[in-house]
Amino acid sequence: MNSIELFAGAGGLALGLEQAGFEHIGLVEFNKDAADTLVVNRPQWNVLCEDIAQVAERDLEKEFGVPKYKLDLLSGGAPCQSFSYAGKRLGLQDVRGTMFYHYATFLHKLQPKMFLFENVRGLLTHDGGRTFKTILNIFEDEGYTTVYKVLNAWNYGVPQKRERLITIGIRNDLSSLCQFVFPKEHDYKPVVRDIQLDTNPDAAHCARYSKNKEAVFALVPPGGYWRDIDPTIAKAYMKTCWDMGGGRTGILRRIGLDEPSLTVLTNPGMKQTDRCHPLEVRPFSVRENARLQSFPDEWIFCGKLSEQYKQVGNAVPVNLAKEIGLEIKRTLEVL
Repeated sequence: MNSIELFAGAGGLALGLEQAGFEHIGLVEFNKDAADTLVVNRPQWNVLCEDIAQVAERDLEKEFGVPKYKLDLLSGGAPCQSFSYAGKRLGLQDVRGTMFYHYATFLHKLQPKMFLFENVRGLLTHDGGRTFKTILNIFEDEGYTTVYKVLNAWNYGVPQKRERLITIGIRNDLSSLCQFVFPKEHDYKPVVRDIQLDTNPDAAHCARYSKNKEAVFALVPPGGYWRDIDPTIAKAYMKTCWDMGGGRTGILRRIGLDEPSLTVLTNPGMKQTDRCHPLEVRPFSVRENARLQSFPDEWIFCGKLSEQYKQVGNAVPVNLAKEIGLEIKRTLEVL
């Protein structure tokens, strides 16, 4: 089954879909380092390192060699935080000039049998729910029946708590012939102990804390956070964060071996969202983060260290993508 992926990033979604049985006839990714990652790992993939706005304007049937209505799957997750509308039902005009507009343009021009649109859970409530309502309205206007659900990657073979909003669309002329069912949760939920942990990785592969931060983190037990150390030391470290409301459980957070990681982020050193290694006083390495995202060790990330962290943190967990892809494939197989 063929597919086209937009906003492909470092390939977490694309790799999972490949493992589920999809053949990518095109992937679009604007960031050069991320596009290089795709090319290095899959030289046979047709990777377009271009502005999606320019690609979307072209004859997509000719560009990707697939007639309208014959594409099996369009996948990707366009950034949607940059717009909010009151749902005026103007169709694509509602979101012109946004990244989502280009995703919708691909949908409009190619009319794939199904689409997979993934995003952050927060999209559900953005602008009082109006942003997501506008998106669903456009999917409907383009001729698709949709279902959506928030899935936690931890339930699908990923040692990480990471929630993603998954929207699946089936073209209306096919929706009476098949039905998509979200993947069943796994019985076993992996934890950090289940991945290979590096021993003292060098600076080329792992960020480091400042000496002061390292000294404070050395006091935090695995599975603990700022409340587990001397409050005088914690207050000096947290500064203005000390007086903030809420539990602030991400500050000075050291992940335990027998729990899933918190959501892998794009920057390993943010004070309010720390994820310290359970056995060594340092952030997780790029490779450890990739394992927490269920990337295979042979998957290489290109660019400088900060860019590699960013690519891994932005990715869809491979195992989650595979589970969703298998259900999409089962849905399409009845057609």
